[in-house]
Amino acid sequence: MAAVNDRQIIDAHHHVWDLAVRPQPWITGEALAPLARSFSALDLAPEARAAGVSATVVVQTVCVPEETPELLALAAESDLIAGVVGWTDLTAPGIADAIAALREGPGGDRLVGIRHQVQEEKDPDWLLRPDVQRGLAAVADAGLAYDLVVTPDQLAACEEAAARLDGLTFVLDHLGKPPISSGALEPWAAAVRRLAALPHTVCKLSGMVTEAAPGRWRVEELAPYADTVLDAFGPRRLLFGSDWPVCTLQATYGEVVRTAERLTDQLSPAERDAVFHDNAIDVYGFGPHPRE
Repeated sequence: MAAVNDRQIIDAHHHVWDLAVRPQPWITGEALAPLARSFSALDLAPEARAAGVSATVVVQTVCVPEETPELLALAAESDLIAGVVGWTDLTAPGIADAIAALREGPGGDRLVGIRHQVQEEKDPDWLLRPDVQRGLAAVADAGLAYDLVVTPDQLAACEEAAARLDGLTFVLDHLGKPPISSGALEPWAAAVRRLAALPHTVCKLSGMVTEAAPGRWRVEELAPYADTVLDAFGPRRLLFGSDWPVCTLQATYGEVVRTAERLTDQLSPAERDAVFHDNAIDVYGFGPHPRE
């Protein structure tokens, strides 16, 4: 498949894991059973290359300190992974030192962002806790972005956290997980628009197929949600992400790329370049991959 406008695509959101190294506790139940195996960068590479992808951002999956150094070391040896969104304890008093230590290790120059599994926190206002706010300020001071993996009921706290920290770029993963399977737009759409009103927020066009009804999603079903974030954030604050291998529950890698292309086919060539390439560089602060 040709790359968008003959420009190589950046996949701003995928994962890897090795179950021989550590379990993925979130992979439970029959619906997620196909993910209960290891997925490596070597598994991803041929699919990504075939889809016109030249660089990727790998994102943490578990909140343990060991995973991020492993991802950074992997990125250092990869000709595909250009950036890592890792994890460190936002509530730790020594978070600035922890970020510095990550940067000093192998692949430390590939650290582009931090993420925490906020969606698993029972407190909907977890992001507003004083210790978390202090941690987010340290992420901003380090010049990193902060990825938000949240559920729709947590979007209000995302808005307030972003309003308090205008020096930090907040990246909303997976559109904030809208209820696509139900077909409902509200109150998700209104909450997303309020977050998008803050200029230092961006959104990933990712994760939609897995929020649709299992086994029977259609592009037309996803379109209202994609249109909402396109209108709210604009094409200059939207990034394409595959969410591989989670997306394989519903679609192949190529299908996810083609779907994103269809959902953005109303954009100008320059706007599509932004969504599929330029915005990832701007948000995460990396240039062309050194091996490109």
